[in-house]
This record gives sequence, structure tokens and C-alpha cells, in this order.
Amino acid sequence: MTDEHTSIGELCRHAGEILNTAPGPLRRVRVQAGDMSVELEWPGAVAAQAGGPGVPQADGVAAETAAADARDSPGAIMIEAPLVGTFYRAISPESSAFVEVGDTVEAGQQVAIIEAMKLMNAVHADRPGRVVEVLVKNGDPVEYGESLFVLEPHNPDSGH
Repeated sequence: MTDEHTSIGELCRHAGEILNTAPGPLRRVRVQAGDMSVELEWPGAVAAQAGGPGVPQADGVAAETAAADARDSPGAIMIEAPLVGTFYRAISPESSAFVEVGDTVEAGQQVAIIEAMKLMNAVHADRPGRVVEVLVKNGDPVEYGESLFVLEPHNPDSGH
């Protein structure tokens, strides 16, 4: 158990080094060694406040803050990785993404692919909703249960 605590301590130190040497404020840091990982995440609102009071926010920062608010809302729906593998937003590099931010998805609709051991596995939405944020970059490795997309619940009255 001492080795495990030492390894966790080392991972935390590495995460701290990344934070100290990063060129700007970070939203998420993940350090992994073997089967152990440390992940730190800050809400988008923290990054938005970094400009200080009275400083106008750029559209990108406002959009990121809105996405973070939606992700943290109690009704947010997360689409999670059903297996470990490599995440792809489209069937091929030349193809359009299955879904984009702002798209409405239905339960059972394919939203991505995860490649595992040279097999392409479809990722489906389990509930209807509107895509608010894509949390993983195309081609990134993902873990089982890792959140891939944030959806806001489907509200037929609002058109979303």
C-alpha cells in the first residue's frame, strides 16, 4: 500500500508541475501512470473570471461558460464511453461529424465511434437531448465510463 500512496503522490506532483508551467489557465489536467490516474477539472466560470471584473468576455469564453453551466446543471445528460479505446467523431477523416454542438439527438442515435482492437464500436445516445458540449477531441484515447458529450434534456415545447 505504501507503493500505491507513493505513486499517487508522484502523480499529484506531476499534475502540479503541469499547472505551474502551463502558459495560461487550464480547464482540465489528467496525469496517468499505468492503471492509476489523477484528474483535476475546474468549471469554465473560473477561466472566465480570470479576466477580472469589468473585462468584457470574448464569445469563446462566454460559450465555454455556458457549456460549463449546462454540464453542471442537475438535468445534464452525459453520454459516456461504453468501452476503452480511441474516440472518433466521424466514420472517416473526410466525413462530417455524427453530431455537432447545437444538434438535437434522439435516443438510439449514433453520436461517435470508439475503436478498440481494430474494431469500430458505435456510441449511441441513450436519451434524447441537444448537444451542449463535446468533451473529447477526435482521436483521443478514452476510458470506460468517461464522459464524451454533454446533452441538455430534450424539451419538445422549446423546440430543442
